Amino acid sequence: MEQAIRVDNLTYRYPKQEDTRETEVFSGLDLNIEQGSFVAILGHNGCGKSTLAKHFNAILLPSGGKVWVYGKDTTVEEELIAIRRAVGMVFQNPDNQIVSNVVEEDVAFAPENLGVEPEEIRRRVDEALRMVGMYEFRKHAPHLLSGGQKQRVAIAGVIAMLPKCIVLDEPTAMLDPQGRREVLETVHRLNRERDITVILITHHMREAVDADRVIVMSGGKILADGTPRQVFSQVELLQSAQLTVPETTQLLYALQQQGVDVPLDALSVEECVQAIYRAFGAGTASKEK
Repeated sequence: MEQAIRVDNLTYRYPKQEDTRETEVFSGLDLNIEQGSFVAILGHNGCGKSTLAKHFNAILLPSGGKVWVYGKDTTVEEELIAIRRAVGMVFQNPDNQIVSNVVEEDVAFAPENLGVEPEEIRRRVDEALRMVGMYEFRKHAPHLLSGGQKQRVAIAGVIAMLPKCIVLDEPTAMLDPQGRREVLETVHRLNRERDITVILITHHMREAVDADRVIVMSGGKILADGTPRQVFSQVELLQSAQLTVPETTQLLYALQQQGVDVPLDALSVEECVQAIYRAFGAGTASKEK
């Protein structure tokens, strides 16, 4: 399978400021992300996850080591345009990404700046807005939209650049539950239907449950890396880094601590209910015998 991102022995230090010392975020970090995968990167604020995300399209450059994006070295200036076309970024606050007074004009902004032909821009804008469910709002003013709708417009603006990968840095942090659902449904659909690699940076454990892969960061290092079931089953490891697990895993772990034989990898509510039913049902059946 094609490799989307390769991080080799990455070191990054924030430069010294007037009132601060040079701060090292990473030292010797290695990571590979495959094309077409949906990867959630979790961790507390300050763990390095957003700093890592900004290396994926060369917003930040390594202090040491290398980051390769679809085989291109992010430190080679001549490769920057190709890298930023391949990897689109969606940030926490959609208001910071919306630059026009009409939705379709905002989505057209990046392709126009890339010199795309007007007819192709029209096609891309319409397709991108349909993909995120915002085509009927194409003539609306962005400031009149809800938070979730604004974030979907921001995602459409990235899609119009035809990226192979989208990095979303805490895209639901400022949204209500409905907006959060809208955004997550959109990016899962893009991954599933368009084979777009999705890298979701978040501190919400529940948002990572449906990812293909979960990477947990703590103190600039990778604490855990695997499927959601593998990662969230490591309750004590995550607790050691002051991180939580999904509510279903919390409940099953509490039952385990009381001596109930239940698995920790039942992540959905339905799986959790079935696991508890089997545990207590089996106990009841054995007593009846």
